[in-house]
Amino acid sequence: MHIWRRWVFPILSILIAATIAVSVAKLAFFPDEQSSAEQPFAQISDPLVPVERGSLVNELALTGSIARDETYALKSEVAGTVVTTHVGNGASVTAGQALFTIRLDTNRRLVDIVAPEAGTVSELALVTGQSTSVGVEIASLSPQRFHVLSTVEPVQLYRLIDAPTEATVTITGGPAPFACSGLATQVAQDGTTSVRCAVPAEQVVFPGLPVQLVVDVGAVADALLIPTTAVKGGSGSGLVWLDAGDGSDPEEREVTLGISDGTMVEVLDGLNEGDMIRQFVPGVAAPVEEICYEIAPGEEYCETGVTW
Repeated sequence: MHIWRRWVFPILSILIAATIAVSVAKLAFFPDEQSSAEQPFAQISDPLVPVERGSLVNELALTGSIARDETYALKSEVAGTVVTTHVGNGASVTAGQALFTIRLDTNRRLVDIVAPEAGTVSELALVTGQSTSVGVEIASLSPQRFHVLSTVEPVQLYRLIDAPTEATVTITGGPAPFACSGLATQVAQDGTTSVRCAVPAEQVVFPGLPVQLVVDVGAVADALLIPTTAVKGGSGSGLVWLDAGDGSDPEEREVTLGISDGTMVEVLDGLNEGDMIRQFVPGVAAPVEEICYEIAPGEEYCETGVTW
């Protein structure tokens, strides 16, 4: 036992310490090639897409609601004295229905002031025996007319350039889809942008009903198409970056654009079928990143489709 403590155990300790030291030195100065080779590294790719031919439909689907047309003031077109008041506040009237009978100041003849269209009258400003003159507001009329109103993102207004004057309205649980007319865009004082069209007079609707409004702006077939992400601009003209395929920097190219469906856009001039362009505008859209593994000297394995 004395020999083990004096000679064997110390020698074993020295051997173990030497083994550890050699292992540390190997890791520090001679790293394992396989471990190093399998370390991943990231590289930013510059994805390209070809200019291709295809079909495109610019159909803009919007959500909106039914609203009653705005109330407006009725003004007297004659001067005289009210002889008879035929209606009260809140009364529903038809087109041509008498509201007041006036005795003219000029020749004492009796004339009726009538409703210009069907609706509901309010804010009656005249009573029997009261005098009135030309241009005085005598009542308000809320017409029995309705419209569809849909709020849109301002950028969507570019897709409505050259839009038709009609759109298709669908009411969930309501009548069959119908056409609304007088389609127009409008911008409120607070900057809210919206699309509006008139509901046909014969169509039965109610204020507040939710609707879907579909605007068929146009369609093309066998057209040159590119992603909207590749274009800086987008309304009528824009810039794309054309790749020459020789490793040089992409060439900035001006293009003339047609209709768009929000994802793809028609190219009218500036590119040819088969041209390769950058998929994203430089500095605007994040590129696709590739995670690559060096599996052997000069050999890589890459996983694409990873975005940041």
